[in-house]
Amino acid sequence: MSNVTTLLDAKSVPEAKAALICPSRNEVYSYGKLRSEMNRIGQGLSNLEVKKGDRVCIYLDSSPEYLISYFAIWRIGAVAVPTNSVYRGEELLHAINNAGAVAIITDGQGIGVVAGIRAQSPTLVHIICTSGSCSGSVAWSSFPPAPVTMRAVNCAPDDLCHIQYTAGTTGKPKGAMLSHGNWMTALDAEREALRMRPDDVYLGIYPMGHVGLSWSLAMLRAGGTNVVMERFELGLYLELAEKYRVTVLAGMPPVIHSLNTAPPGTEKHLGDVRVIISGGGQLLPVVWEAFDNRYHIPVANSYGLSETIVIGSGTTTLPEYPHLTRNYRSVGVAVGYTEVKIVDAGDPETEMPCAETGEIALRGPSVAQGYWRMPEATAEVFRHDGWFLTGDIGYLDAEGILFITDRKKDMIIMSGWKVYPTEVENVIIRHPAVADVAVFGVPDERKGEIPVAAVVLMPGATLTDSQLETYCRDHLAGYKIPRRLVIVDSLPRVHGWKLLRRDLRQKFGGSGL
Repeated sequence: MSNVTTLLDAKSVPEAKAALICPSRNEVYSYGKLRSEMNRIGQGLSNLEVKKGDRVCIYLDSSPEYLISYFAIWRIGAVAVPTNSVYRGEELLHAINNAGAVAIITDGQGIGVVAGIRAQSPTLVHIICTSGSCSGSVAWSSFPPAPVTMRAVNCAPDDLCHIQYTAGTTGKPKGAMLSHGNWMTALDAEREALRMRPDDVYLGIYPMGHVGLSWSLAMLRAGGTNVVMERFELGLYLELAEKYRVTVLAGMPPVIHSLNTAPPGTEKHLGDVRVIISGGGQLLPVVWEAFDNRYHIPVANSYGLSETIVIGSGTTTLPEYPHLTRNYRSVGVAVGYTEVKIVDAGDPETEMPCAETGEIALRGPSVAQGYWRMPEATAEVFRHDGWFLTGDIGYLDAEGILFITDRKKDMIIMSGWKVYPTEVENVIIRHPAVADVAVFGVPDERKGEIPVAAVVLMPGATLTDSQLETYCRDHLAGYKIPRRLVIVDSLPRVHGWKLLRRDLRQKFGGSGL
């Protein structure tokens, strides 16, 4: 049997021990309660005739119910399709329809969005609502307790359990297919990388609709305790770290920047922290060094992707080996059973010599099986010999330490969120004042990068930053909205068609706009 939810069946962890703490709701889930809720919701889904292999969408904010939904879906051998509560109707509908989801789990806030698109989803049969009374749905609270002896459905390591949507160069989200075996090896890799222990307490800030959730699950695998923070706010972050004596902090470049600029005395709130995670974007050397000098807390500067379940098949700097940071510039070494190599960006069959730059390729048991229902896109990056082409550019030094220098693709990473220019452009181009548009990223000390829109206007038209924001907010999640607007006479293109975002970054990236 290979079902990832058996991690909650471990007899070595006391039933009464706190597994999940949700301070905003003053709720504590013991390991026993978390397991019983997983079984109750799993049995409820089974009673609705959700079967092994069926896809179930999750449309919630980060919460205990989100985590329980994952476990319940996996428990019965079904496939989780996580989304984020900031999704708008079009974005959610794509995930539901592309996955062919038969059910969706949402709440009182999300039910209106779901109701608005339900008629356009031929496969969607059941809506489960976790809060209040949602018309036309099944109440989460109506599922009766499950038998104490309820076992996980038997699954092979290659059986699919998760479709994680991540956009591609076309701007259309692609569903990375993740299996039970992928997840099990990823959780062990993360647990080992941070030397997680039963006495550890983890403060999580990553959205549960993102594979960054894996750090929380790895902590459960280690028998530790998770503290849930729905979204980052520095004051509360410090308060929770001190109150719960947090030992492992979730972080990202903007979080570390915020800590650097926090008032004197902030250090005392982090007195129990032994490591902080950074990922989701470049941690600038100047920010990393300043944090190290002030807090003296090791940074697990991590590199991975949705397709590899973060560092399930990826790299990180390890807390006990400070030399891996390489003067605050590296993303460390391969962990778990990962292999890393650098290939020629134009010829993936050619491996690059030590210290020469090329495309980063990863191989390991947490690499996804490919993209759901996209064989051509799968063939482009999932190689016949098991290597996954990441689209990122970097090099390995003589000791196998990885450095990232650029991105092959034009994806923008802002505060850990991935923004795909083509998707945003496809929305902005529909504005009546816009004749042409290009979206690109520029460096930002706090957020890593921010999206900027360069717009060519229709004759006689005008457009302001606030007007563009208002328009985009009706069609896009908030993090995808360009933070700045540049009006240009024309866009740089090769032979009049291939857009040169690089030229825009060079022209406007350091101008302060």
